[in-house]
Amino acid sequence: MTSRIECSGLSVARELYDLVNDEIIPGTGVDPDELWSGFARLVNDLGPKNRSLLEKRNRIRAQINDWHHKNPGAIDFPAYKQFLVDTGYLVPEGEAFEITTSGVDPEIATIAGPQLVVPVSNARYALNAANARWGSLYDALYGTDLIPEDNGCEKGSRFNPVRGAKVIGRAAALLDEIAPLAEGQHLDVSAYEVDRSAQPAILNITLKDGSSTCLAGPGQFAGFARDGSADHVLLESNGLHVELQIDRGHPVGVMSASGLKDVFIEAALTTIQDCEDSVAAVDAEDKVNVYRNWLGLMKGDLVDSFEKGGKMITRRLNPDRVYTAPDGTELTLHGRSMMLVRNVGHLMTTNAVLDEQGREIPEGFLDGMVTSLCAMNNIRGNTAMLNSRAGSIYIVKPKMHGPEEAAFTNELFDRIEDCLGLERHTIKVGVMDEERRTTVNLKECIRAVSGRIVFINTGFLDRTGDEIHTSMEAGPMLPKEAIKLQPWILAYEDWNVDIGLECGFRGKAQIGKGMWAMPDEMKAMMETKIAHLKAGANCAWVPSPTAATLHATHYLRYSVSKRQEELISRKRASLDDILTPPLLGDRKLSPAEIQSELDNNAQGILGYVVRWIEQGVGCSKVPDINHVGLMEDRATLRISSQHICNWLHHGICSKEQVLETMQRMAKVVDQQNAGDPLYRDMAPEFDDSIAFQAACDLVFLGREQPSGYTEPLLHRRRIEAKARYKT
Repeated sequence: MTSRIECSGLSVARELYDLVNDEIIPGTGVDPDELWSGFARLVNDLGPKNRSLLEKRNRIRAQINDWHHKNPGAIDFPAYKQFLVDTGYLVPEGEAFEITTSGVDPEIATIAGPQLVVPVSNARYALNAANARWGSLYDALYGTDLIPEDNGCEKGSRFNPVRGAKVIGRAAALLDEIAPLAEGQHLDVSAYEVDRSAQPAILNITLKDGSSTCLAGPGQFAGFARDGSADHVLLESNGLHVELQIDRGHPVGVMSASGLKDVFIEAALTTIQDCEDSVAAVDAEDKVNVYRNWLGLMKGDLVDSFEKGGKMITRRLNPDRVYTAPDGTELTLHGRSMMLVRNVGHLMTTNAVLDEQGREIPEGFLDGMVTSLCAMNNIRGNTAMLNSRAGSIYIVKPKMHGPEEAAFTNELFDRIEDCLGLERHTIKVGVMDEERRTTVNLKECIRAVSGRIVFINTGFLDRTGDEIHTSMEAGPMLPKEAIKLQPWILAYEDWNVDIGLECGFRGKAQIGKGMWAMPDEMKAMMETKIAHLKAGANCAWVPSPTAATLHATHYLRYSVSKRQEELISRKRASLDDILTPPLLGDRKLSPAEIQSELDNNAQGILGYVVRWIEQGVGCSKVPDINHVGLMEDRATLRISSQHICNWLHHGICSKEQVLETMQRMAKVVDQQNAGDPLYRDMAPEFDDSIAFQAACDLVFLGREQPSGYTEPLLHRRRIEAKARYKT
């Protein structure tokens, strides 16, 4: 049993109480007694509202199910839309407005770039992501499939100079695009030299033939520095910086006439440190770990040591980068990503704190209060590692359903600010546009938080999971790959940008796009992800620091701000398309197609669930059915489990077929994890495997789960596993 402290009518887990009082509060200026009493009032006042909003979700879903039962077959859209209005699912759209958010850092408001999402529960990953603000282009090119391993260009176990030469050529070609020379090409440069005697300083460039040149845009020269034997020349493109590192004595530097040993790129401008979909935090112990890591990031003292290649390596936050600007002044650039923290949504509760009636409190209440309190250490200046220089706290809020829930989040943040003595709208909010009722009412959701919103984002997996769950009774759905090509999702992606621009996001806030899930497929990412910039998104998610470095080259080449200016005047995407469920309709599926889809869904569910339940890993690179590593989180489970639920419900497959598929795919997943010493096989003792039973729960009980979410079942089974294995 968890030891508990009784305070202000709340029953608080001892480890959480001690963390807050002894580690988080000192230096914030917050009185511990006032904190707990204020939090108790918040819980008592807002708890009933939270429950009422969840009850409304259930009530609306029941009404939608009933409508589809009474109106089978092809959807009559005028009648359907009127029904949605009558139920309050679709709300009237108000007059035009623009967000009024102020105090937003440029990494979010004005500069476009990649965004990482990382489980804050893993200190190593959290630090790597925070430090991914700058990345080596040479390393990113050398270590990925952007350069084929043919014609002597194999990576091998030692440095391959043939591959290295290819890297140097690719990097020089990028420089020709983003910072072209007035004459010649960067590959032909023999010297980059800063003339400090000039006022302001200028960058002189000498080519191999002895001729002199300069940048075609001299204003792109942003600064310089010297570190040991290396000179650093700083360039700028589209608000991002590129650092040329020149060292003629370096083994790589000698390969270039200019002595260029590396090109460092300003990469992951922002990072979402995640308390939600990518973590497995099911009790007070887990929550304390999550909060302690976030506190360490905010204080700047988080450290993690681990063994790699037989050596102990220690990770800590990188310092800022200091240069001399051309005018002679000191130029300091952020050495770390601007960090946001993603709280959980409105659904889940936590046993870390119990209310006056002994009930678990909403987990989102606790996340909001504690993550904000942690961030106060940063905005109060209790660290040399400043995150927000504008003095803001950035919280991403997921899984909200419609404007009422957005307004409730605004009220929650108001109450947290009052409790902590923060000025109004110090806490900024990012709204995840991943639920259908939020999508169709996005403008009114934004209006509800218009004084603090800094972010909207689309996400295919959760959004599709909610699409399937909401329209479960409308009929069987198309296969997952076919769903991606339907008009509703294309309209959804455009609608998000259209509404964001209508509401004045340009130059004030982020419009984001979802994750590239294949961290080993960088060539495909580079061919594909430029589409996010052309769609008008000024940030998009990537799965690793390497991916951030490579994706940043898109932003160096392409001005999202100009693209947004072009898109402002286009016609808004079709609401009718968004409201059209991706139904199978008259399409006939062969037995082989059905089985293939079941295999794919089941393997994906099992591959993720087994690590979540057995090891408490909320996000990892999970091999798919074709053994391609995919960066997965809980959204994967939602779409896959809801898809099988839908096909079961409509008779596309049978329970016996699904169970056979699950058992067969469990063996595949066991084989894929054979090299993991911590792994516990699911086969052949399926009835004894908590992970296998959890996966079956998601499929066979998924239709009854609130909004099709996986958290309630996962949490229950993870708690069971922790009790059995003492993990």
